[in-house]
Amino acid sequence: MAENQDPAVSVCFTVRIDDNDLGWFNTCEGLGLEVVLESREEGGNNGFVWQLPTRIKYGNVKLSRPVGKDSAKLTAWLCSFANGVARQTATICAMTGDRDVVATWNLDGVIPVRWSGPSLNPDTAKVAMETVELAHHGFLPGRAGT
Repeated sequence: MAENQDPAVSVCFTVRIDDNDLGWFNTCEGLGLEVVLESREEGGNNGFVWQLPTRIKYGNVKLSRPVGKDSAKLTAWLCSFANGVARQTATICAMTGDRDVVATWNLDGVIPVRWSGPSLNPDTAKVAMETVELAHHGFLPGRAGT
């Protein structure tokens, strides 16, 4: 049977941090990296400036979803940091509408840096959303089963 090559069009994401399944999210922003360059001018060479890579910077990842049953999982995980912060490993899987995994990212040294809950206002009929922001130290190669 042919392997599914469908792109993640109706995207949803599952998030697992170490042994904590945080459930489904419907937006994921900030997956990426930036190579910081240092410019060096060489005496007598006026044709170009050397661009030397110095370090890699990783942006924070923001995950959002409507408040639901999985919100309790996220709250429990966040409460576990009350007695100290320990860096953990996160796995984010992008899935199609049929729940087939099309891409996986493993993040090293994950810590939560911000959580925002819904604005509960009876005057507006909006979906109650929550967002968690995670800092990390970079990407890890894929693990078996992910």
